[in-house]
Formats: sequence, C-alpha cells, structure tokens
Amino acid sequence: MTARQRAQELVERMNLPQMMSQLRHDAPAIESLGIPAYNWWNEGLHGSARSGTATVFPQAIGLASLFDPDFLYAVASVVSTEQRAKYNLFTHENDRDIYKGLTVWSPNVNIFRDPRWGRGQETFGEDPYLTARLAVAFIRGLQGEGPVLKTASCVKHFAAHSGPEPLRHGFNAVVGKKDLEETYLPAFASAVKEAKADAVMGAYSALNDEPCCASSFLMEETLRLRWGFEGMYISDCWAIRDFHLNHKVTKNEEESAALALKRGCDLACGCEYQSLEKAFQKGLITREQIKKAAIRVMTTRFKLGQFDQGTAYDTLGLESLDSDEHAALAFEASCRSLVLLKNDALLPLKKEAVSCLAVIGPNADSRQALWGNYHGTSSRYVTILEGLRDYVGSSTRILYSEGSNLTKNKVERLAKDDDRLSEAVFMAKASDVVVLCLGLNETVEGEMHDDGNGGWAGDKDDLRLPLCQRKLLKAVAETGKPIIVVLLSGGSLDPEIEQYANVKALIQAWYPGQEGGKAIAHLLYGALCPSGKLPVTFYKAEAKLPPFTDYSLIRRTYRYCDDPDVLYPFGFGLSYASFSFCLSAAQETEQNGVAATVLVRNTSALDARTVVQLYLAMEGKDLPPHPVLCGMKSVHLKAGEETQITFILEEKQFTAVQEDGNRYAVRGGYTLYAGSSQMDARSRMLGADKPATLCCIR
Repeated sequence: MTARQRAQELVERMNLPQMMSQLRHDAPAIESLGIPAYNWWNEGLHGSARSGTATVFPQAIGLASLFDPDFLYAVASVVSTEQRAKYNLFTHENDRDIYKGLTVWSPNVNIFRDPRWGRGQETFGEDPYLTARLAVAFIRGLQGEGPVLKTASCVKHFAAHSGPEPLRHGFNAVVGKKDLEETYLPAFASAVKEAKADAVMGAYSALNDEPCCASSFLMEETLRLRWGFEGMYISDCWAIRDFHLNHKVTKNEEESAALALKRGCDLACGCEYQSLEKAFQKGLITREQIKKAAIRVMTTRFKLGQFDQGTAYDTLGLESLDSDEHAALAFEASCRSLVLLKNDALLPLKKEAVSCLAVIGPNADSRQALWGNYHGTSSRYVTILEGLRDYVGSSTRILYSEGSNLTKNKVERLAKDDDRLSEAVFMAKASDVVVLCLGLNETVEGEMHDDGNGGWAGDKDDLRLPLCQRKLLKAVAETGKPIIVVLLSGGSLDPEIEQYANVKALIQAWYPGQEGGKAIAHLLYGALCPSGKLPVTFYKAEAKLPPFTDYSLIRRTYRYCDDPDVLYPFGFGLSYASFSFCLSAAQETEQNGVAATVLVRNTSALDARTVVQLYLAMEGKDLPPHPVLCGMKSVHLKAGEETQITFILEEKQFTAVQEDGNRYAVRGGYTLYAGSSQMDARSRMLGADKPATLCCIR
C-alpha cells in the first residue's frame, strides 16, 4: 500500500477527538493505535537547529552566494543526516520534544525584495530563478532519494512575505498579479512541482485581503488546483489566532480554526486547533474536513517510515553527528560563501610582509556573528581572531581590540562612551595591516520577538553600520594604516569605506558558520581564491528605497532597479584570478528551449573557481528592464585551463507576464550575456571580468 492508503486506513480507526489531536504541532500519543507522540516543529535552515550539537553551515544567504545547486544538495544532505541521527538518538531516550523530529521547516524561499528585512538572511536572495534552483536542490537533499523520506521538507512562507517584521501579524500585502506570477510564486512552484516538497507553510500576513493560512487563492486555486499539491499545509506558529486578533476576518478562536481547516490548513503550529472540537460542536466544520487533514498529516509520518519495522536510516547515530567529514564540508561552504567586494592591490597578504596584524572590531572574536538565526550549536567554532592566529602561527604578532560594542555606545557599563576606541587606535598604529571586523548578528537583525523565538531582533532601520561602529571605522582609518574590512551581516550594509582611501579591501562574510574564521584567514592570505557572488543588490546608505510596505517590484532588485550607481550589484564578486568568456552557440531544443554554449578560460596564473552566470534580455513589452539570470555554473579551473559549459534554457524562460498575471511566449530577438557577473557598467567599473555577448533570434 502507498503511504496515503496506509494513512487512510489508520485514520479510519480514529475517533474524532483522536483525529483532531493529530492536527497540532505537538501531537500526543494514541497508545491504543500504536501512535507515539510527535512534535512537528523542527528547524534546519543551515544545519540541524535548536536541538544541541550540530554542524553549523553559513547562513542561507551565504550559501546562496555560491550560486551552486549541487553544493546546496550536499549541504542539505548533511543537515538531513544529522537530523535523522538526532531523531534516532532522542527517540531511544524517549525524548520526543520540539526540534527533535524529522519534519524540517526549511527552506525559506521568500524573495529578499527589501534590504531592510531582518529575515532576508534566511533566504536565497532577491532573484526568483536563483531561489528556485537552490530551493529544489536543498529540498531534494533534505528528503533524500529513497522510497522513505530522509526528512520531510516544509517550504515557507507562502507567499509574498518579506517584512516588515513588526507588522507581520496583521499586515496585508497588496501584490499585483504580474509580480506574483513573475517574482513571488515561481520558487514555491518549483519546490512543489519539481522537488516534491512534502509540506508548505503559510505566512502570518494576508495577501490581497486573505490571511495566508486561510487563502482560497493561495491554498485552493494555486497550490491544490493549479500545481496539483497533495502534501500538508502548515500554519506559521500562532498565525491562525491572527485571524481574529489582527486580520479581523473572524470573531474568535474556534471560527479562526474552522476557517483555516476548511481552506486546507492541515496542521496548526500553535494551540489554535485545540478549539476544533468547539468548532465542530457549533457546526462550523465537518467530520470529513477533519478526516481529510488527518490523512494528509499521517501520510507524512508513513512517508518518513515512522510506522515501519525499519528504514535505511535507522543506523544513523553519533558517528553521523558533528563529524570531521561534515566539518570539512562546512569549511568549504564558508570558503566559497565569502564575497570579495573590493581589493585595491592589498590582498592576498603575505606572511613575510606582515610582521604585526591588528584584528579589531566587535565581530572579530564573536561566535555569535558566525551563527545567523535558526542555527544549531557547533562544538568547533572558529572566530576570525582564532582563525588568523591559527593560520599565521608565530610568524606574525596578532594584536586584538574589540574596538566598540556591536550597537551600544560603550562596552563596560561604568565607562565613558567609546571606551574601547583609544585601544583600537593604538593597536592599529602598532600594526602593519588592520583587519577590521564590523557588522551585525542575529540579535540585531532577524525575526521579531515572538512566542517561538528567543528575543527581539527584527528589521534594520537603514543600511548604515551602528553609530559606534562608524566611529570605530573613522578612528582606525585616521591612523593611515592599510585596512581590510570584513563585514558580517545578513544582507546589504554600506560600511561607507569609500570615505577612507586606506580601506583597501572589503569582504562580505555574511554569517559564515562554524568554520567562518578559518575560511576568512585562508582568503586573506591567499590559501583560497574567492569565488562568492552577491545574491542580492547592495544599495548605498543614502539610497532612496521604496516604502517597506510596498510589495511592487518597481525600483526593487536588480531586475527593476532604476539606480545604475548601486553600491555593489547582484551577481558581483571579485577574484584573485581572471577569466575570459565566449558565447559560441545558441540552438533551439526539441522542447522549444535554447541550448547555449559558453567557453570559459582561466586567464590567470592561479587555480581558481568562478561562477559562470548567464543572463537573458528579450525584446518586447511586459519584460523586466534589465537582463535576468537564466543560468549559472560554478567551475574550478587550473591556471590557463578552459572548459565548455552548455546551458539549457527552458521554454518558460522565454516568456513574459502581463499585468493580469497571464504568461505568454516571446518570439523574436534576444541577447545572451555570459560572465562572472552581470553585464552592467557598474560591475565592470568595480573590476568584474568582461562578459561575452551573443545576439539571437527565435
């Protein structure tokens, strides 16, 4: 029998209260039917999270900067391996608490449309194509290739959810049909139709006047009817109570629970479905509606093999948790996630040329700056200070100063303001080179305080560093010593380094995971050649952004941005090496797509990796004003080596979307661009390789 047939048979044996009990995230045991208790709430955004020791990879936005679906698959496979191992170990101890199950509420495929959004760090960036390709790979890595799901992925937050955080419980995102079809829905469609994600989680907010966890458009018309989704729909945590408390579409909890269930929300994260019995007694829901949800929920448990005699994953245990092999993959992920944004002939450093290195800043020796939100707990963190000490050994003296607090005006409570500033200055003066480690952490940007997380973070007010760090940058820069700024953040920040001629290099390190400090040290000294690319546009601090509450794509993301002078463009990232590109052919396929061939050559004396990016510009109306990403391939080439890459563009990529949301084929002239960045003038001015161009007709 199939998992659904087995679930249906089991649910038929349940009475109504038993069915209802299984629709909560903390489902109790039904001993008479041999059903153990199960907590559905588990996190695995960039490692098995919130349940103790695990391998901590770079935050999702850092993983996105690899532009490498194959590598994301490998990362997700480790996440699911460790989650399975933990599940086995916890279950053996009869510990069935939150975060210790097999249903992983990840990935977050919302579009990072506004750089102020605190949770943008959880996403794969601003581009729907990049997000979709990485999401499909990540989901497949989580769920595995076998007949039994390794873990069950829940893709979130459906749909058009990207801040502002403080308003999310009552916010109504007004989104046009074109923007939905072109930008906000494609990654979800790929997750459901291609990757076969087991579950979809609805957002707190409303979309066009319907709460996302009771949306006929999202849940019935789009997900079930249009995309043929047969899996579970899960509410975000305590989102259903927002129906009556904030959205005001119902009067009380039983009405909210009834509305969610009727629209197809199978599982409630939170306590609202404890009101299902009252809703049933009032005639607001039927037994068949409850039964349908129970069957979907139990189908997932059967797909995970929870009622089988044994699965291929039952032997996973301590040897599969926090292993050296997984740490090595985390190190590679950290190395490849780093984005070199500026290098004025200072990097890579040479040990023999630097006898004294000053490592300064609130993120220099911070473990918390390595994490990002929704993280596990590593047993082997390497901060930037530790990574540099380990790398240079006794050959270089390391001086360290915290320099400033992360956000406050002092470090010590009883001291005067800027109490670490003078120390930073005399450390810098004594050094040959300064590594200045600035930025944020999960306490400053992230999810707003809620019942399910640890404290307030939320959105950024602007794109500037905190004032105390701006003072630190100024004071250290005024020493005249050459400075490398390492920026740790979940998205776009403008460190305003162009004010200071002696800031020679800038590295965007994101939240780089447990091996972040080791990776940064290797990059600074040339043991690795940087290859990361920005999955989001970096805007200047004074940029006039559209209102945060405006979900239109006008002036947002690289596809619609009308500012040619952004700080750093989407897709940009420097290398110590150089590459040449040639677009040699573009032929139509039997499926009405196009096969485009790119010849890429490493023109430097260094072995190095780059991301070959392919962009498409078409002629016609209803199209974004700028070329859009349509293919990418991460390749490692030895010095002087060349390779040929063939990209297959699908028929759907040669379409446009009208204002009414209808998609249609575009025929006629089009242009392809291939390079290590976009083809824009800003990227070239900043040092990107020259892209190749090919004009075609179809």
